[in-house]
This record gives sequence, C-alpha cells and structure tokens, in this order.
Amino acid sequence: MRRLAPAFAVLAVLAALAACSPAPDTSAPDQRPSLADEGLSREQRLRNLLGALADDSMMGRRTGTEGAAMAARFVASELERYGVQPAGESGYAQPVPLGLVERRGRLRPALPSPDLDLDTLPPGSLLSDEVNLVGIIPGTDPTLREEAVIIGAHFDHVGVGPAVDGDSIYNGADDDGSGTVAILEIARELVRTPTKRTLVILLSTGEEVGILGTRWYLEHPVFPLDRTVADLQIEMIARPDSLAGGPGHAWLTGYERTTMGDQLAAAGSPIVPDPRPDERFFFRSDNLPFAQRGIPAHTLSSYNMHGDYHTPADDIDGVDFEHMAAVVDAAVQAVRFLADGPKPEWKEGGRDGLTGGR
Repeated sequence: MRRLAPAFAVLAVLAALAACSPAPDTSAPDQRPSLADEGLSREQRLRNLLGALADDSMMGRRTGTEGAAMAARFVASELERYGVQPAGESGYAQPVPLGLVERRGRLRPALPSPDLDLDTLPPGSLLSDEVNLVGIIPGTDPTLREEAVIIGAHFDHVGVGPAVDGDSIYNGADDDGSGTVAILEIARELVRTPTKRTLVILLSTGEEVGILGTRWYLEHPVFPLDRTVADLQIEMIARPDSLAGGPGHAWLTGYERTTMGDQLAAAGSPIVPDPRPDERFFFRSDNLPFAQRGIPAHTLSSYNMHGDYHTPADDIDGVDFEHMAAVVDAAVQAVRFLADGPKPEWKEGGRDGLTGGR
C-alpha cells in the first residue's frame, strides 16, 4: 500500500518499533525523532502519525496481537515526547487482563467477571500484554483542576482477514487510527497551554471486541469518576461527510442528550448533530460505558458510511488530511471549551435507553 508519510520518518518509526521487545514496555521512550516535530503543520503531523500507525507493519492492530503491542509502544512514546504526565501502572500502560473464551463458535477476548475467572482458563488463553494508554494534563485552576474531562479514542482495529484484491491487512486508518492520532495532536497542543480542568488522555484497547479497554478503565479509573464531568471520544474523522456540512465539519453522537452540543454550537463550533440517528452510533463506541455511568459522553466523528469500513481499503490513501486537520482544530477548541467552561449536563430524557449508573 502507498504510504504518505515521508519515507525517512516511517522507516525511523519501524526500525525503532522493531527493536522493542514484544512486551509493550511503555515506561521508557526510544530516542527516535518524533513524527510531530516542530516546524510541521498540523496536517503534516497528522499525515506522519497516521502513516505510521496505519502502516502494514502494525498488521491491523488486532487486540491480542504483536501489532496491537507495537501500536501501544508507538502511542506511549509520542505521549512521553509531548510531556503528558504518565498515569498508568507502568508509565502510560494500564494493563487490561483479557482471556480468550468461546462465543458463538469463535474465541473472543473477554474481561474477568463474576462468571469468568481468568485463572481457570487453559494455558495459552490469557492475553497478558494488552494495555490502555493513560496520561494526565493537570488543570491550572485551583478549584476546577479537581474536576476532569476525558478525551479518548481506541487504537485497536480488526487485524488480518480475508484478502481483497490481494490485500489482507485491515489497516484501520479511519477506524480508529484517525481518532488516535487526533487525540495525540490534541494532547500535544494542550500540554503546552493547559486548561482549567484536568485532562485525562485515554487511548483504549479492545473496542472492536466489545469496548473492553474502556470498560476496564471505568472499573479502575485514574481520576475519580464522580469528579469526571465529561467524556469526548473521537472516532473516524478521516473523510468528510456531506450530511454534516462537508470538509472541516463533524458530528456528535447523542447530540440531543446533553447540553454539550448546544454549548459547542453557541461557541461557534462546526460540530453538528449526528445526521444518521437511526444508525445508533451513540451506542456503538467508547462513549457508551461513560454515559451508562452518568457521565455526559459523546463521540465526535465525520464517518460518511464509506464502503471501506472494516476492509483492507481503509488505508491512508483514502484520508483527506486537510479535512482531518480542520476537524482536529475544531476538536481542540471543543476540548478547551469543555475543560474551561461550564460542565455539560444531561437533558430531560437524555439517559433514556441507557443501563447502569454511578
């Protein structure tokens, strides 16, 4: 597949990642040049970062594979380089214990639960290297810093699958490489000019197999959930959506459920309501478990229902980086508004259809 990142940058990334041990040691960064070096435009940085994360060498970043571990090391090294404060058990890494269990005739990753003791699984059934990447940018306001806004995306994808036109690597450039590098770019900017509230950066694993990383985080938060005032996930922003207004515009799932969307609109944001509510995207991403805990939570996207979804064609060749950079501009301002301004609240009936709670 054609790689759009400069050849020297991608080769440097791959050489450094190949030299790493299989375990995702995210406590010590390597010494390679960052793909988000000074002097580059936002579009160039996104192009470089996504070119590395969605490279064939990552083998589609499927949960439980070395490709996912490589992606975790890459993401952690960028967070360290930007100066984000580590918040995992080892550096940025928050281990997520998973075991392979049979469901509907297939082995699928699962979290431990009252019904599943991972210690009872056969040898070789444990996925011991799975991690979320968690960091913190402390708030600046003496009072508001005791509250947090979470921003996140999932870095996993679906791995290697049936070949299409000779290509069997499902790179996941849009899903959700685009959201992952958007979060990196937001973190890079806001660590330099922090917000009043604390920001928690959460790059999660296992979304494609049941939103597992986010569910584990909620059982093991690094910041108290009762002081977490909002969650904003970013997923699939690599291509413009004409129903949202075209290039530079994005939409928010569950827009009508909280005051978040109205607050952003009042601030002049190009973020609009989800134009396809019948697709129930609000219930199909990492925002859902946060909403079920009572935290106003939405996903920002510009997914236009393109046919490359979950195919090998979800590659950087299909990415509109000018559009993507404009959406990240909007996301930076949205995060800053959430972390500096009034906290969003649930509207009447906004939690209808959800289960769970604090």
